[in-house]
Amino acid sequence: MTGGSTEAYGAWTPPRERVCEHALTWIKPSFLWMMYRCGWGTKEGQETVLAVEINRDGFEWALTNACLSAYARGTHADRATWQRQLKRAPARVQWDPERDLQLQPRPYRSLQLGLSGEASGRYADEWTIAIRDVTPLAHEIHALVRAGELDAATRLLPEERPYPVEDELLAHLRE
Repeated sequence: MTGGSTEAYGAWTPPRERVCEHALTWIKPSFLWMMYRCGWGTKEGQETVLAVEINRDGFEWALTNACLSAYARGTHADRATWQRQLKRAPARVQWDPERDLQLQPRPYRSLQLGLSGEASGRYADEWTIAIRDVTPLAHEIHALVRAGELDAATRLLPEERPYPVEDELLAHLRE
């Protein structure tokens, strides 16, 4: 993350003849969580791993307009209210356990951001600053992990810091 942007990761799948209009585009600001999801870029349909730099305004718009992907007592008035919010929201958030180099769960969670409709279009057309193929990096780190060279693998990881955000921006997204 730089002052005006943040980096997210996604596995790219070549276009299909038909794409479900209700599908979500998931972005993951955690490199190791993405490696867990795509199996270090080895899972079928997820062989290409991209780092997508998006502007901060877009990322925060998505957070502001997001709904939790699961009902959370205390965050939502009731289940029916949550379902209505989820149906209308152009983005959804889920919190999944962060991963270590062995892709084992860590004791804290990372945000996953699902985009649809307006948010998906804005992500593609307005928010994206740069896209880099990090598949070779994923493979290199994975090879070091398999060889037991965890210190060397750690040195190659992209730098990640907690995202600086005001509490009120995430208040509606707490589990």
